[in-house]
Amino acid sequence: MGTVPVDTSPDDVSPETAPTRLRPGLSFVLLGAVQVTLIATITVITVALPVIQRDLRLTDTDLVFATSAYSLSFGGLLVLGGRLADLLGHRTVFVTGTVAFGAASLVAAAATTLWVLVAARFAQGVGAALAAPAAMALLGSVFPDAARRTRALAVWGVLASVGASSGNIVSGVILSWGQWRWVFIVPAAVSAVIVLCSPLLPTGPARRPERLDVPGALLITAGLTAFIFGLGESDWLWIGIGALGLALFAVTQARSSRPLVPPALLASVRRLAALLAIGLTAAAMAAYFFILALYFQKTLGYSPLRTSAAFLPPVVAVLFTAAAGGRAARRFGAGLLTAAGLALGAVGMGLLSRLDADSSYWGLLVVGVTLFPVGAGFTFSGATVWAVEGTASEEAGLVGGVVNTAMEVGPPVGLAVLVPLAVSHAAGHGGGGGAAADAGGYAFAFGAAAVALAAAAGLVLLQRAVRPSTPPPRTP
Repeated sequence: MGTVPVDTSPDDVSPETAPTRLRPGLSFVLLGAVQVTLIATITVITVALPVIQRDLRLTDTDLVFATSAYSLSFGGLLVLGGRLADLLGHRTVFVTGTVAFGAASLVAAAATTLWVLVAARFAQGVGAALAAPAAMALLGSVFPDAARRTRALAVWGVLASVGASSGNIVSGVILSWGQWRWVFIVPAAVSAVIVLCSPLLPTGPARRPERLDVPGALLITAGLTAFIFGLGESDWLWIGIGALGLALFAVTQARSSRPLVPPALLASVRRLAALLAIGLTAAAMAAYFFILALYFQKTLGYSPLRTSAAFLPPVVAVLFTAAAGGRAARRFGAGLLTAAGLALGAVGMGLLSRLDADSSYWGLLVVGVTLFPVGAGFTFSGATVWAVEGTASEEAGLVGGVVNTAMEVGPPVGLAVLVPLAVSHAAGHGGGGGAAADAGGYAFAFGAAAVALAAAAGLVLLQRAVRPSTPPPRTP
């Protein structure tokens, strides 16, 4: 993801940022296809894990490495990728990242050993960390008009929900009719098409002759990587190392004359509220997919294909959200849309907290399953617009990296908090255990997520009441 100055007029567009030679709608489709594919790659491997385990003769611990390698490099390198996009050119970094992602996907498809698969997944994340912020930053060149850009950014925010849902569905369909290797061949094919069409995209702002803050880049990359890994493994040592690295990064940025992340970028309470909403919603969404996949298969006895089909109603609803989010952001304001999305997500999670071992899908369950991702889509729409308002175009890639980082840090936080909460509640309140106990644990975790989302909605409304119209300061 990335940012563009919402208040930039068409007269401010330089030759380098002139409108694309493609119609803006088609350009958005190309950029959005990459964003959906990058997010879907996080979840596309999940349903395929048992098959991969048998084929490559892996242990459960091996599967953790294969699953987390992508998220580690993706989340850890996003801020650096965003800054490189601003310094080297948005389209240049976008194409470089897409090529790297596609090539790594082919290597993953051909993997015959654990470490080849892990290395390929890590390389996929490196490419994604370059492509994602650059793609969002290019929206400023595709839509120089402020009103159309706001609508585009609102739709962009929903693409994360579409990608996460699509990954589960696509993998279930592929495994029903083909080998697991196709879950990596598909994103490679998408990457190839995008790269072939990339000369038709705008280049973005001119390259900036500025040196990269190497110490800052190393600190934030190492800190984020260690922190995300620690959360995923529930390892307090790595969490502490990551937190220390991020603290040192903050100190160096405050003293640096050319910081990687200017302190003014995070000085806005509005932007911080938007990032919190994105991170919290991403955390709830990760737990939503993980817990429901277990519930459908372990408790209700669904097959992988039927589990994928159970996530179809949310995908259809989220596509509606994408169309409505842009209009709502312009009419009611990004902050109000963010709060409404959080509240709607809380209601969806509240309905899921009522599930049990005998729940029928076509009842309150399907309403909750559908309502939460709709709320998440509205939250991502509003918070994405809210986070980027007033950002200078030369910082577009950087802020895109920061927004994406919030989205990538959220899932390991959600899984590290809500999954153990479900397990401990099932163990403590389930008597002899079994399906009823597991369902009770799942319901309790969803209830906790509902409370957190409702509280976040209240905080966003409070922030809007305190600072109703003051835009965040431009970054230097």
